[in-house]
Amino acid sequence: MRKIDTRRFVRATRSTPREINRQIILNLVRELQPLSRADLARRMDIGRGMITSLVDELLAEEAIYEGATVDAPRGRKPKMLYVRTHDRLVIGIDVRFSNTYLMLADFGGTPVVMERFDTITDPVALVAELAERVERLLQVHQGAGRCEGIGLVVPGMTDQRTGRVLFAPQLGWRDVSLRDSLAAATGLTVQIENAPIACALAQMWLGQRGSDMPTDFVYVTVSDGVGAGIVVNGEVVRGAAQSAGEFGHIPLSIEGPQCLCGATGCLEAYTSNLATLSRYLGHTLSATGTRKLLQESGITIVDVIARARAGEERAKAAIQETARYLGIGIASIINALNPAQIYVGGEIAAAWSEIEPAIRGAINARALTAAGAATPIIPDPASDHPRLRGAAALVAAPTFAAPRLA
Repeated sequence: MRKIDTRRFVRATRSTPREINRQIILNLVRELQPLSRADLARRMDIGRGMITSLVDELLAEEAIYEGATVDAPRGRKPKMLYVRTHDRLVIGIDVRFSNTYLMLADFGGTPVVMERFDTITDPVALVAELAERVERLLQVHQGAGRCEGIGLVVPGMTDQRTGRVLFAPQLGWRDVSLRDSLAAATGLTVQIENAPIACALAQMWLGQRGSDMPTDFVYVTVSDGVGAGIVVNGEVVRGAAQSAGEFGHIPLSIEGPQCLCGATGCLEAYTSNLATLSRYLGHTLSATGTRKLLQESGITIVDVIARARAGEERAKAAIQETARYLGIGIASIINALNPAQIYVGGEIAAAWSEIEPAIRGAINARALTAAGAATPIIPDPASDHPRLRGAAALVAAPTFAAPRLA
């Protein structure tokens, strides 16, 4: 789906669909609310009659609503317009290696309630557990509004055409049907996405608004796995086979540690949470050994970051090594894509003040131009739940996206 740029839009004429102007109005209200009809007419440079007609349609569809009347320097006092979000609900689900998170939120991504449970790796059993929890959440909060769908985020490649999980190495999944199974079990529409793209969608639709939001950026996730959501001209890049953005599997060394994908020396094998924890515990990452080691030790990436901040040298060395390799990976993204800015999300972002110098050092050493080396790198802490917000955006964003024209 493509985002409308409300700073540089071309309004519809008699030869183009009326729907375009409706979507421009909806996005102007979303980004600049509260907004009056007169404000819309000025911004779009069209008559008040046309604005009134289109606004009335959006009001009738309950996409927007009228708020309080405000004072005006002259003429009639206008009623301000707002996007309707408070009584439109979505369920966001984030499936990870260790835990699965659920969030009931409104259409603006504001959480109503959140919960989590230990991830079930059997897809059939996982769908059954999710369906039961979704039903319970909606029953408890049935007075809050109407649920318009489920956004499901997984740590692996997904095919948007079929809704299947193509490959999720952390969970051991290949060609798994999750979207349609969950839709059948809940009776709700389900949208599925991989984690990096979901985080990018959260930035596009629930993050910055207006002139501060770039239309070309990359969101790098560093968690159990490592990947990138790429946005060009306000649209996510998916690739011919729906697998674009797997920068975590760029090889840094063909003789490096074995990644969970089966190859050796991947960026993910040096920078994922599992890689950092293995390094801290003095072991080399392995598909089976690391998981057993972590279960026995009980240590988490949050623990290692806390110990590094407290001055423990072994923890500091572990995250600094992760930062150096991450900087090498980010430099590759800069050289290949030249984005306006890059977000880095995941638990490691909580240690940003400690790791940024090492990341910048690696970028400066490998970026091909001074402008590339100066690319803004913005941390997005896991505490802000970007994956769950992205899951909510999967359901909400199509309402605001630019219409597809033949």
